[in-house]
Amino acid sequence: MNNIDTQKLPQASEGNIVVWLVGIPIAAVIWFYTYIHLTDIADFILSLTSYDRSTHLGEAFHFFFYDTPKVLLLLIGIVFLMGIIQTFFSPEHTRALLSGKRQGIGNTLAAMLGIVTPFCSCSAVPLFIGFLSAGVPLGITFSFLVAAPMVNEIALALLLGLFGWKVAALYLGLGLAIAIGVGLLIGKLKMERHLQDWVRDIHMGDAVAVDNTRLNWEARFKAGWHHVTEIVGKVWIYVVIGISVGAAIHGFVPEDFMVTIMGKDAWWSVPSAVVLGVPMYTNAAGIIPIVEALIGKGAALGTTLAFMMSVIALSLPEMLILRKVLKPTLIATFIGVVTTGILIVGYLFNIIL
Repeated sequence: MNNIDTQKLPQASEGNIVVWLVGIPIAAVIWFYTYIHLTDIADFILSLTSYDRSTHLGEAFHFFFYDTPKVLLLLIGIVFLMGIIQTFFSPEHTRALLSGKRQGIGNTLAAMLGIVTPFCSCSAVPLFIGFLSAGVPLGITFSFLVAAPMVNEIALALLLGLFGWKVAALYLGLGLAIAIGVGLLIGKLKMERHLQDWVRDIHMGDAVAVDNTRLNWEARFKAGWHHVTEIVGKVWIYVVIGISVGAAIHGFVPEDFMVTIMGKDAWWSVPSAVVLGVPMYTNAAGIIPIVEALIGKGAALGTTLAFMMSVIALSLPEMLILRKVLKPTLIATFIGVVTTGILIVGYLFNIIL
């Protein structure tokens, strides 16, 4: 996700805080009421067409009419909250927290920060460089680099809302373990020589701490809303495309086919799902509807999550960006250990659930 420059936000004023304090609860009530009546809304919209749920196309339309507002509502709510949280976790503050930490403790802290700070792979790469310039060890920076996109806060919240806390907790725990493990392994291998020369030669200066105490709650609310307009405005098309694909799968793909291709019985289904996910370029909000539709058609949860994690954490565009920072050996190591971690997640989910 994009970072919010609080200096560019409209200046807070004393009177406007009342508007936020009144408006946010009203918006929350409307949000909740709409969310719990999504099935009724989808039924009503479908009734305006000439189709019903007994047909393939009607079922696909109903899936689309139900999931589109559901995912967008979750996205808006989550992004607004994460935008507020980001005012407490600026990039400079994040770098300051990570500088000087030992291996193990630093990897754990970096991975946890990767979860709670709303940075996608695109913004994580500049932060990766910033961490190195602040003296953060390479292995610790990789724990953040893996956790930020892989344990995506939107994916976590959507999994919680769609599949329950057990699936969300297992996704969180395994993703955190992978991020920490990858960072520890790369730290042990001492692979600093495989950074691009210009990155390796960055001056190792002191981390800069940022004082966010000057922001009042109105400014934080504005930052949250700015986060919504910036991010949702950019990703909604991926949501619609993802839901459309999910609707087509839900309405037309035979259940037996999905069980055969992405079921538990085929040992090759998990690695195949990872390979299929790498060339794709989307985000968690866009891939979650596809995940939901695949599972609804009988695909194994572990196989489907492996597909999702490969799309988010090993996307081709991210690899192209990393090529500007890392030499091929380090990129290959990164891909190898992350892929191994994703495969472990896929197989474990299939075995346990």
